[in-house]
Amino acid sequence: MTDKVLAPEALRSMGPLELAYVGDGVYELLVRTHLAGQGGGRVGQMHRAAVAYVSAPAQAEALTALTPFMTEEEQQVVHRGRNAHVHSCPAGCTVAQYHAATALEALFGYLWLAGRKDRAAELFEKMLEVCHAS
Repeated sequence: MTDKVLAPEALRSMGPLELAYVGDGVYELLVRTHLAGQGGGRVGQMHRAAVAYVSAPAQAEALTALTPFMTEEEQQVVHRGRNAHVHSCPAGCTVAQYHAATALEALFGYLWLAGRKDRAAELFEKMLEVCHAS
């Protein structure tokens, strides 16, 4: 992945769905790294475990767990992500869960593009602790 950091004005001008697009990949990478670090296992098993983390209901739960640990700036990004105008909602989740998942992804995308990879990793680790994910 690139180490390019975007200027604050560039980040502010990005739409929440653009941030979520990047954040989807960042979150997936954090999940896969976490699962591989647990000893890996068979790829099929790791994939099934990853799906449990990246589903909209799981991401909505993660957002709820992380909210008390967010800065005001991070909460503003989440607010933008939650209010993004999404045009569809996948089966297996509610519209509210999908909006929350988009907000979580926007947060991770924002942190990554701002060059705050350590903060993204810190929030991910906190999510693992609070959600008791294995």
